[in-house]
Amino acid sequence: MDARQLEYFLAIVEHGGFSKAAAALHVAQPSLSQAMANLEADLGVALFHRVGRGVVLSEAGAELLEPSRRVLRDLTAVRDTAAALAGLHGGTVEVATMPSPGIEPLSTLVHHFAELHPSVTVSTQAAFTPDEVISLVRSGACELGLLGSAAPVHPSGLDVLHVEDQPFVVVAAPGGAIEDAVTIRPEDLAGQKLIASRSGSLMRDIVDDITAGGTGTEIVTVVDHRTSILPLVLTGVGVAVLPSSWTRLARRCGAVVAPIEPTARRHVAMVSLPAHLTPAARAFLALTRSLARRRAHDA
Repeated sequence: MDARQLEYFLAIVEHGGFSKAAAALHVAQPSLSQAMANLEADLGVALFHRVGRGVVLSEAGAELLEPSRRVLRDLTAVRDTAAALAGLHGGTVEVATMPSPGIEPLSTLVHHFAELHPSVTVSTQAAFTPDEVISLVRSGACELGLLGSAAPVHPSGLDVLHVEDQPFVVVAAPGGAIEDAVTIRPEDLAGQKLIASRSGSLMRDIVDDITAGGTGTEIVTVVDHRTSILPLVLTGVGVAVLPSSWTRLARRCGAVVAPIEPTARRHVAMVSLPAHLTPAARAFLALTRSLARRRAHDA
């Protein structure tokens, strides 16, 4: 077994088949097929089931995914360390992130990380629930994961760094009844039309509690993509309840942002495997730890 075989194996999984993987790797498909046949012979198990013109992972192939990713990442770390003992001069940090933490604190983290390590690329992968983030990190698809949850998470086998707690705020178009930076209570939203995400999120739970209060507040629009919410607010469709991570962006776009009390708080955390981190990922995690200390001090 060699690293090239593992690279080919992961490419087939990630690109969904031999032909696409061969094209992405710039190798002939027969060479790729032979490499996989040799790997399966060495291991004594089939890694793929051939279905028509496609392939699906076998149970053994699924078990090999995480170790393969770790081996290749460790080899990359060795190369990075050997080439840049005095600092980081290349490489990529892979971070899984949910939408709201992906605005803040991710923006601050990437901004400072780029200043410290300008030649390192930060690559983010979208996830929409804490479980998705945890799964991406645990499988080795991403080294780090940034998530927000209603309560602190304690996933087995992963390290958890609490970054900050984010209260929820009301975001509205300017010129209405809601004033910027003036704290409001849920009953102050009486008669307002609300823009909401689909059921299952803490954000939607808060909206449902507000509409259940009998104040005449109603949901006018339900969206899947959080990026749609702010444009809808600014066009006057309605107001939205969002984590405070949206505050700076919302104000820059001309919206008003009002704290709401009482409110739940989103727990933002960075999760990682306790080992197998590349130097770039360790540097990003160290920066996150420093930011968490500063925000705890300022709270």
